Formats: sequence, C-alpha cells, structure tokens
Amino acid sequence: MEDKIALLGMTLAELKTVAGEIGMPSFAARQMAEWLYGKKVASIDEMTNISAKNRRLLNERYTVGCAAPVDGQRSADGTVKYLYRTAAGGYVETVYIPDGDRATLCVSSQVGRMNCRFCMTGKQGFSGQLTAADILNQLYSLPERETLTNVVFMGQGEPLDNLDNVLRATEILTADYGYAWSPKRITVSTVGLRKGLKRFLDESECHLAVSLHNPFADQRALLMPAENSYGLREIVALLRGYDFTHQRRLSFEYTMFEGVNDTPAHAKELLRLLDGLECRMNLIRFHPVPGVDLKGTSEEGMLRFRDYLTGHGLFSTIRASRGQDIFAACGLLSTAKQQGVEL
Repeated sequence: MEDKIALLGMTLAELKTVAGEIGMPSFAARQMAEWLYGKKVASIDEMTNISAKNRRLLNERYTVGCAAPVDGQRSADGTVKYLYRTAAGGYVETVYIPDGDRATLCVSSQVGRMNCRFCMTGKQGFSGQLTAADILNQLYSLPERETLTNVVFMGQGEPLDNLDNVLRATEILTADYGYAWSPKRITVSTVGLRKGLKRFLDESECHLAVSLHNPFADQRALLMPAENSYGLREIVALLRGYDFTHQRRLSFEYTMFEGVNDTPAHAKELLRLLDGLECRMNLIRFHPVPGVDLKGTSEEGMLRFRDYLTGHGLFSTIRASRGQDIFAACGLLSTAKQQGVEL
C-alpha cells in the first residue's frame, strides 16, 4: 500500500490543491488549516465540519502526519530533550527550555550535516532533510506545546541547507491561517550559506543568528569546515546590505574554547569585523562532546571577554547553560539512540 501523504506542513495553497483533488469546495482548505494549526487534531476523523464522505476520501490518501516523541530526558532545571522519529525513519532532537514566563523550543531541520568540530550532530554524517511535517511535528506533538513562546532553529542540521522546508514551516508558523505567530518569536541559526542566506533575508522576517565562533578565517575553518566554502567576511558583507535596526534582529553565536578563540586578539578582531553592523553577540559555554579535544573557557574568562566586547560597543551576553544533567549537547541523544545505547 502506498504511504499516505501528511497534511501537516502544507501551506494554505497546498491544502487548496488537496481540496480540489478530492472534489471539495475551496473553503475546505481553511477548514483543514484550522483543524491542523488551530485545533491540532491527531486524525482526519476529528475534522467534524468536513462531511463524512470527504473525510473518508481524505483518509484514503492523506493523514495528519503527527507523531509523539519516542523518547525524552528531563533535566532538574526543567529543560526537556525529546527524540522524534522522522517520516523517513531517522531520529532528531528537540529541546524544550522553560524560563520564567518564556518557553523556547529548539528545533532541528536535518538529520546530521555540517561536521563542525565541536558538534555531535555533524559526526553522525548526513542522513537526510526533514520535511516541513517533520519540522512542525516537533511543535505539534510537543507535550508542552501550549506554553511555547519562541522557536529557534538551532537544533540538528543547517536550516539554510533545507531552506524550502524551513521557509514552508516558518510561513505556517507566522501566517493567519497557521499559528499566527509574530516573526519576532522565531530565530533561524546558520553557519552562513551565502545563497540560502540571501534568499532567507529576502523572503523571511524572522530573526537571524549566525554561527561565528572565530573571527579569523583560517582558525574558523578548523572549527567549521563550511568556512572554506562560505567565508565569514563574505557573509558579513552580505549582511551589511540589510536593515537590522527595526524589528528583525541579527545576532552572532560564539562558543568559547580555552586558548582557541578567547584571547584579546580574538575580541579585537570581532570588533573590527562587525564594526558598524547592528547586532549582538551570544557567548556560549562549551558542552563537552565525546572524542572532541576542546575545553571550554573558564567563567572568569567568559566574563572578561563579554565585558570587553560590550565595553567597546558590541553588546554581548553569556547564554545560560541548560540541561547539563542530561544529554545536553546537540546530537548526543539521537546518536545514542542510533547506536542502541540504553537511555
């Protein structure tokens, strides 16, 4: 039997096509969208304002396409890491991070990818793209979904390398027929794929976070092989052509490693590189990864680095570490699952 097609992840235009194929009136597309993105039903049979005949016809070819997490780990600080199985059979992680009146979900966009030296996800190798349904299911089937205030595309994978599906997901999250979220509630993180970056900036109003990690090209390439193809200076030059002084925010991610990227020379080069660009710097503590010979910068060193940057006009913050008592680093839980490790 042919696999059924997921309705989850379809835009309003795509749902109109489905309605037309079934012989349903065009307004049925909005009805389906409301059941999916408003009421978040688990089955087509729950779409009770669609006739029984049309629900039967829909069920013959389509399914909602949602699936609950297959595993999870809960931290003492409230952070929860969930493991989802994709439609293609891979595993991806989602991290739920409550913080006072905010609750952020860190979602994945690919299974594996960029092979950054300090990231466990890249060490899995590339297994495939997530569909828009796979991406949205991480929100749709989240046990805490009603508490969410923000979504960050900072989980497994490179969002701009799966841009069609990421843009489809962000459209649904922000459209009036979908979740109707403000783009200010969504941040997309990237190593900086130039072609995808330009398209994202032109087509989306969501916040942007660029993984920087070292301002010197040769040193950045040792941490992030993508530097060899998509140079940081070229990325910054592109960013200077866009306006980040209003609602859209630009930030840079900077994981700090002792003796690798935390010296005064690195701080001064960051100031030179980003001079005049409206942005902020997020300094990140390194979560140890098996087999990686890097050590995180001390707390004192991070504070000194932060204060130097902020004192010279580059506003910088240190991201709070969460989930340290579980598989906190991105890719650890899914790697364990794939290797058959008891969780």
